[in-house]
Amino acid sequence: MIRFLKSSLLVLGVSSLGFGAAPLYAQDDVKIGFIVKKPEQAWFINEQDAASKLGKQKGFDVVRLSGEDGQQVLSAIDNLNSQGAQGFVICPPDVRLGPAIVNRAKKYGMKVVTVDDQFVGSDGKPIASVPHLGMSGYKIGQQVGETIAKEMKARGWDPQSVAALRISNNELPTAKERTDGATDALIEAGFVKDNIFDAPQQNTDTSSAFAAASPVLSKNGDFEHWVIYALNEESVLGGVRASEQYGLSPDQVIGVGINGSGAAFAEFSRDKKTGFYGTIAVSSTMHGRQSADNLYTWITEDKQPPADTQTTGTLMTRDNWKQVREDLGL
Repeated sequence: MIRFLKSSLLVLGVSSLGFGAAPLYAQDDVKIGFIVKKPEQAWFINEQDAASKLGKQKGFDVVRLSGEDGQQVLSAIDNLNSQGAQGFVICPPDVRLGPAIVNRAKKYGMKVVTVDDQFVGSDGKPIASVPHLGMSGYKIGQQVGETIAKEMKARGWDPQSVAALRISNNELPTAKERTDGATDALIEAGFVKDNIFDAPQQNTDTSSAFAAASPVLSKNGDFEHWVIYALNEESVLGGVRASEQYGLSPDQVIGVGINGSGAAFAEFSRDKKTGFYGTIAVSSTMHGRQSADNLYTWITEDKQPPADTQTTGTLMTRDNWKQVREDLGL
């Protein structure tokens, strides 16, 4: 009887995203992939952990994979197909890979949802047919800028004489949204636009940000006070490390990141205060769990997830990080 019910379920349902006919699956037959672009970063470790824990709770399998470039992503999808997976969650290494990833998913009849970074098509616009769960990049960026402005005021800094190190990655729309939001909030608070200096990074990690930040600091040595922002806290920490090497003290620097992950926890746990003031924490645990649950429900119940779900964040500092971590389940 159980086999009959499973067989019956397999012939029901049709995908509504243009991925072709797709059967519904019995709950214990489901296997999904969770592909991330930086598997060593705490944010993505938390996401994959949360998805795996949900799978154990609900009885489906989660295959954790790395996709650090286009070829690795496509190989990961091939791998999932060989294992019989019905779909995957992905944070792509390059959002412009969206059309190629969607085509590979169609080829195998897989469902796909994005987390954190949203696919864009050849026209540069988001691919609306692929459900997405991410942050409101611009609003979170504004939170960063507002936090920096408030701390500058608390320290008595004149915004006309402060420099900003904007560690940028304009090829990644999510990154640009965040840094644009922070920049606009700072300018609205009285910051001088000409005092904002770009440090383009080749990657999104600490070492890349350090390499990008160092020459900018050296070239603009007339400023006594600096603020630092970027797309994530790893990059801000790279800027903070560069400021330390340059000789700036923690009292001369305000760095505010985005995420709320192991990098921030390690920094806040240090006995010595640093220029890393805080981070806008978003629940990576929630992102991993919810995106996996959305995909699982889509596969088993044919309920397509919302086209675009956006989250915001909570300020985490050295003073409150343990409580915020607990509140957000990080």
